[in-house]
Amino acid sequence: MFLQPVLYVVGLTVSVLGGAMLLPAAVEWGTGGPDTLGFLGSALAAGTVGIILTLAFRSVDARLSVRQIFVLTNASWIASTLAAALPFMVTSISLDATDAVFEAMSGLTTTGSTVVVGLDHLPQGILLWRGLTQGIGGIGIIVMAMAVLPKLHVAGMQLFQSESSERSEKVLPHWAQIMRAIVVVYLALCGLCAILYGALGMSFLDATVHAMTSVSTGGFANYDRSFGHFQSPAIEWTGALFMALGALPFVFYIQLATRQHRDALANPQVGAFFVFLLVTIAVLMGWLVLNDRLEPMDALRQATFNVISVVTTAGLVTADYTLWGSFAVAMFFFLTFVGGCTGSTAGGLKIFHFQILITVARVQIRRLFHPHGVFGARHGGKPVPESVVASVLSFLLLYMLSFTVFSLALAFTGLDLTTALSGAATALANVGPGLGGTIGPAGNFASLPDSSKWVLTLAMLMGRLELLTVLVLFAPSFWRD
Repeated sequence: MFLQPVLYVVGLTVSVLGGAMLLPAAVEWGTGGPDTLGFLGSALAAGTVGIILTLAFRSVDARLSVRQIFVLTNASWIASTLAAALPFMVTSISLDATDAVFEAMSGLTTTGSTVVVGLDHLPQGILLWRGLTQGIGGIGIIVMAMAVLPKLHVAGMQLFQSESSERSEKVLPHWAQIMRAIVVVYLALCGLCAILYGALGMSFLDATVHAMTSVSTGGFANYDRSFGHFQSPAIEWTGALFMALGALPFVFYIQLATRQHRDALANPQVGAFFVFLLVTIAVLMGWLVLNDRLEPMDALRQATFNVISVVTTAGLVTADYTLWGSFAVAMFFFLTFVGGCTGSTAGGLKIFHFQILITVARVQIRRLFHPHGVFGARHGGKPVPESVVASVLSFLLLYMLSFTVFSLALAFTGLDLTTALSGAATALANVGPGLGGTIGPAGNFASLPDSSKWVLTLAMLMGRLELLTVLVLFAPSFWRD
């Protein structure tokens, strides 16, 4: 009985992925590509398993306990990854199991790290499927951040549960409506992005795939040079805009659409996010002008695109920024951890957690000067419960410990220090490219040993599910009745 509702939802999820595989199958059939049967076979396999699970457990009570939600969150992502890996194994790309699971996990978690070499010459169906994994993953991430993590009290997300409950009557009356509105906003952003990309010279396939990977802050591109392939400043500015839009809380858009402008503009994450971007871009632009002697507008464009890409964890690149000097390399390493706003498609630590950390530090400093004063942390003008503060601090500590463990594990598999450190950082933050000649912006993850890829696959999953959602399953007390 414990797993029956979980298996029902997992079946629905796998069925959706199986249905999505019909799109690249149609593209392959229409273009005379070699992978029509591969995608149809994958769709049949995933769809059959999904439908069997759905029908077998359709009559169970779908109300889930907290323990079941923890299991469901992990099971749905793992099952989706295994299903999404099928086309990578049975089509002409012919990845082995390790590479296929790595690529699928990278796509669904919108990480963007890839083991595929020769993207420029892949069949169109494979390119579309890579984009679809990120488009579907982006939707799943927003729903998880809005509906799942607040109920689990993970990483201080319970604060957003209370805020959403207070505002539910003002924004939209029911959660189902909010979820539908988020899907509409997400698809609208993807559609608008694709239209602009097409108007600026991209082909229909390129515009569609890059729109999904930009708005989902995913990072999969159709070319080995990523956005550098297009050599178009207009496309780069458009990409930077939609990566930034994808990293904003999607409730922000609903509030704007429902004329709750005051609530939308008062969101403390949004203002802090843009201030951080502007300051960071200005600093890097100054470095490029002074150190690399770039023209100011060229420096501004390159700094804007690549800073936004890394901060939002999109991972799309226009240049090998590891060649910009030691300061730029160090800056991008630390930017890897930042992330976008909570309730968006972005990964990383998130602006919200930094704001809570700064607020707590400020309170502690004030207490040093006024030992008998009464001070409390506030976020957006509202008091932050101690439980939220404890959750955030625990999450940040656990994040650093996880980064250390994954870095050591990657070094143990034989990777050099730069690759191990940046690989752990980029996987946990779901960014995509790391640093160095192997997994940097000009490289990929294909040459890494299989053991390293499995470590990174686990890190991508844990980073996307906010660590504790995965780690709680390893606690013996979790499984006791």
